[in-house]
Amino acid sequence: MKQLLIKSITLSACAMLLFSRCKKVLEEEPRSFYTPDFFKTEKGILGGITSQYAHLRYIFGQPYFYNSLETGTDEYTYAQSADQNFKDVDLSGVGSLTPTSSRSDVLWGPAFSNINTASGIIENAGFVSTITPAVIAEARFFRAFDYFYLVQTFGGVPLDLGAGELKFNSTPYRKSVRNTVPEVYTKAIFPDLLQAINDLPDAPRVTGGVTKTVARLYLSKAYLTYAWWLQNPNNIPTYPAANRTDPDSHDAQYYFQKAYDIAVQGINSPGTYGLESTFYDLHVGGNDRNKEMLLYADHTQENEFYNGSCLSCFDTESGNGKNAAVWMVTFNYTVIRSSGDANGNGAAISSVQREAAQPLGRPYIRMAPTVGAITKTFADKTLDARYDGAFAAVYRGNWPKGGIANATLYNANEMAVTPGQPVLTFLDDETLASNITYPPANSASKGASFDGRSSNAVGAGVLPNRADFVISPRAISRIVYPGLWKLGVYRTDNAGGLGQPNATSTRPFKIAKFSEFYFIAAEAAVKGATPAAGKTARELINVIRARAGKWKFSNRDNVAFLADNSVAMTTATPANIDINYILEERSREYFGEGLRWFDLVRTQTWKDIGGTYEIAGTAYSNHTAQTVTRTIEPKYYLRPIPQAQIDGMEMTADEKAAYQNPGYQ
Repeated sequence: MKQLLIKSITLSACAMLLFSRCKKVLEEEPRSFYTPDFFKTEKGILGGITSQYAHLRYIFGQPYFYNSLETGTDEYTYAQSADQNFKDVDLSGVGSLTPTSSRSDVLWGPAFSNINTASGIIENAGFVSTITPAVIAEARFFRAFDYFYLVQTFGGVPLDLGAGELKFNSTPYRKSVRNTVPEVYTKAIFPDLLQAINDLPDAPRVTGGVTKTVARLYLSKAYLTYAWWLQNPNNIPTYPAANRTDPDSHDAQYYFQKAYDIAVQGINSPGTYGLESTFYDLHVGGNDRNKEMLLYADHTQENEFYNGSCLSCFDTESGNGKNAAVWMVTFNYTVIRSSGDANGNGAAISSVQREAAQPLGRPYIRMAPTVGAITKTFADKTLDARYDGAFAAVYRGNWPKGGIANATLYNANEMAVTPGQPVLTFLDDETLASNITYPPANSASKGASFDGRSSNAVGAGVLPNRADFVISPRAISRIVYPGLWKLGVYRTDNAGGLGQPNATSTRPFKIAKFSEFYFIAAEAAVKGATPAAGKTARELINVIRARAGKWKFSNRDNVAFLADNSVAMTTATPANIDINYILEERSREYFGEGLRWFDLVRTQTWKDIGGTYEIAGTAYSNHTAQTVTRTIEPKYYLRPIPQAQIDGMEMTADEKAAYQNPGYQ
């Protein structure tokens, strides 16, 4: 395959760092192209399998694709420094989503390249006596995995890449025919995942490798998504045009039940997986490859080649294989100023400096959380640990790490702060909002001098008798807002200094978690699946909510904090939960992890839930939330086929127009 729909395979050497239990590293060798003969060798099969894991880095953690799954939802909107990559997908009148501007192109190329590699493995592995069905099943999993992401994003996509449906293609091919959504599910996704469940082991071949449990998660999710597609409650159009009927004559209810049953199997037969004890444990740096993680795009601080990007350079967000997603959701906290003078008249000093630390990292200011995400989704910040375990809401002084000798600086109300103390705090609620004094608009950007009552350079407010500047939830803006701690940078080579905050993240990017089994089964049950004893929708959700009530550490206070609010959390769960409640819980659990657009599109609730949002403006002095309306037309439930794909095909203009999703021609 050279120019089929996508460029030739280049992923085989971009390599994942995958450790076995004896810390064996999968061997990788750079290759630009695979041939059938290569796949008839053990080296070829294992190299192809390794590239299956490698390709995850090209998609997950890639900031523009990440943006396409979050911006435009109820979780995120564009921020002050956003370019059109971010504004176009917000659908709020500041850009236009087109086949050229849509950054879902990040998915298209790597996914099809990987699908072709998987087909080469599946077809030829039988010629190699040392290759087991379990190894071939890894390729089956990834072929289904990629097709699942493609069909959710673009609608029906080609099963024939030039050599026949689901066949490995090694010759140039510049034509294409899109299959329908039911064909993609029933010919590719379901059969591959069912075979993968049968052949994969219970325990991973290597750390991070796929297993029966991982395949069950994706099969249950695929059944759930397909059931919604068949039901089509809001009459959202599909493409290529197809009746909402199943080739095997099953109805939506059948697939909701299958989703429930497979998800429950995953819960009951977890293999080596399970839930972490606390939400903090799930996301704290240094514990990324934990028992709840079913799949991730791997990175490492230990080796630049296996990391996929530099470890110590001033890197850019663009390029293949980098994890730069968290940069996009980080505001420029380095603008915050304090004073070295107790009278507040001295030179302004940068008290929170750029550091390779989980609450900080490199600021890009491209995506901002909506007011509703902070005030409604995470309304409970006391019992529920998930807000504290998701956001960086307190910015603490770290100036000595940047070489500033002052033992003390002076902050709000000219009160003293020492390293490690709060300099800027995003308040939990609006209780104190009426007491906050925000600086005048003309002083918000003042940086040459400092006044603890009127100038901190980011327009944050002052409360009586508090040394930290503050901003209430309804006063967050497109330029100043809480960061996303859960995805924050984590490194162990800072040596007491600021470290390497300008290199992309060396943390694995989370793709799938064991916890999602509970949400899938609960959603299917709400949609009518018959539940097993002890596993009603409410009981399943309460497993997650009980864990959310358990605290181990307080990021807000930066101290160990033990509390068990699980009884209060589960008691507060409504007796009868609906889809909207499940979606709220999913946002609390997976906020900012790249799941939200898929959730809203699957359930056809995007317009209702994400159609309006609130946020203040783009200036540091902006603290009054404005309501913004999005125009979410039915056509946007599918992303456009990338223009580069359309341009590269040998077709007539009419054929190319027919290939493109409606509304994007």
